[in-house]
Amino acid sequence: MSGLDNMELSPPPSCLKAEYETIFTTDSLLFLHELISTFDEEVDQVLKLRVSRKAHLDLSGDLPSFLESSSHIRRDPAWRVLPVPPRLQRRHVDIGDLAPCDTQRFIQALQSPAQGIQVDFDDGNCPTYYNQIKGLCNVYKAVHNKFPNAPHISQAPVLMLRPRAWNMVEHNMMVGGKEAPGPLFDFGLLMFHCGEKLFRNGSGPFFYLSKVESFMEARLWKKIFVWTQLKLGLPLGSIKATVLIENVLAAFEMEEILYELREHSAGLNCGIWDYSASFINKFGLRQAFLLPDRSKYVNMEKRFLRSYMELLVQTCHRRGALATGGMAALLLPEDRDAHRTAMAAVSRLKLMEIQAGVDGFMVYDLGLIEPMQKLFQLHTEGDNQLHQLLEDVTVTPDDLLSMPSGGVTLYGLKYNIAVGVLFINAWLSGKGHFFYRGQVEDSATAEISRSQVWQWIRHQTQLENDSRVVSRRLVTDLSKELVMELLMELGTGRHSDRDKRRLLTAADMFLEVVLKRDFPEFITTYLNQDHTFLSSQNTGQVEAIGGEIPRPKM
Repeated sequence: MSGLDNMELSPPPSCLKAEYETIFTTDSLLFLHELISTFDEEVDQVLKLRVSRKAHLDLSGDLPSFLESSSHIRRDPAWRVLPVPPRLQRRHVDIGDLAPCDTQRFIQALQSPAQGIQVDFDDGNCPTYYNQIKGLCNVYKAVHNKFPNAPHISQAPVLMLRPRAWNMVEHNMMVGGKEAPGPLFDFGLLMFHCGEKLFRNGSGPFFYLSKVESFMEARLWKKIFVWTQLKLGLPLGSIKATVLIENVLAAFEMEEILYELREHSAGLNCGIWDYSASFINKFGLRQAFLLPDRSKYVNMEKRFLRSYMELLVQTCHRRGALATGGMAALLLPEDRDAHRTAMAAVSRLKLMEIQAGVDGFMVYDLGLIEPMQKLFQLHTEGDNQLHQLLEDVTVTPDDLLSMPSGGVTLYGLKYNIAVGVLFINAWLSGKGHFFYRGQVEDSATAEISRSQVWQWIRHQTQLENDSRVVSRRLVTDLSKELVMELLMELGTGRHSDRDKRRLLTAADMFLEVVLKRDFPEFITTYLNQDHTFLSSQNTGQVEAIGGEIPRPKM
């Protein structure tokens, strides 16, 4: 019996046969089969641990705190993470949300002066079979220098490869009668085809790890890294990973997460929207954790977010690890005055992060790369800020769990509905992000948007503007208004009836999500399992758009 007898793989999407054959070789499938078979049970265990932990929080009413069981790790001043390779020492500006299936933007990023590229199979990517194969093949081409106009991989911005998070599965591969875990599918193929080449060129393999909720999940990634390095003949510690701390529970385990990955750590990253949404995910039923309107009352200057960023920087630098900030989502307008205003807004927010001690952050608009690099040069010295130890900072559980005051505005409710509906519409179009009101929106902003609407309905929150309460009727009426406005816009352009039907479907699906009795943990999991999304792939609606994502004028 061969190693592939209990593996099933869907045939290639039309027009991707060559890419399919490049990625899915007999050897790569044997490697992937062994990787998934080895760790599949442990993946299930960490997901069950999440469910158990959430149930305990709901039943007990407890709040998270720093773990007693691992206090010896936090108290030990001696341990450090291994130093990162030279190409990771200076991480001032990375390009974020770059779905590698978008060939044109990927090549533009490779040609750019950025320090790194977040090669995103997660938040900024829609994981259709087409997009995964196209994206994996484009990474292969970049690493093996097969793009004619792109620099050699040793000279290009470093590729920070972000596989899908643990909550995602790959529908097109079955191993042992089960759908393959999405992160193992992505990670395994990236490592098999690119790991050794990246290592030999001093340019990797480097990863971002999304939605890690505990040190136990970091421990599983460590086991996967060690196993993979041994299998591929790479030195132990050659894989480096930045963990995104985008869950409130993980904020209480940052030192333990670094400790588990101390041979493989490229530091920790802090963002705003997935992290804020996690409060609703974990404590959304509690009135004390009612999160106010994000468009008016939630930003990195609020106590709970400022404390989280300060603790992350302090923790990382104390242990010799790099600390990176979130992504500037703003798109620079063409109009000169509007351009100047937008640049000033981004500079103010990013200067605050620099002054908090971060070693780098991300931008979406390529036009922001050099201005933000200059901001770093003006306000810091050297490659990073590891010397900024923040020894005078003390962060308590109360600081991390302190909800900002504020209410809900009609504008904020409408904005959240629009982002949620348009994100689902984008997914049904095969795109993982879209542009709205001058900035890029992805699954992180969709996550906080739909989470807030669900929570405001659940707590029957009153609007600041008038006496109305956020209810099913109000949200349904506002969704209909939004759809009518968008349909009128579609009616003036070259859009098909299918575009209009898709938008109506997206609005219906958004209402399903925000009106559910029990909070769906991740919008991407919900959509990835939804019949409408799966059937749209089978009928070619998604595949037809390819990976080339329309972009605004820059």
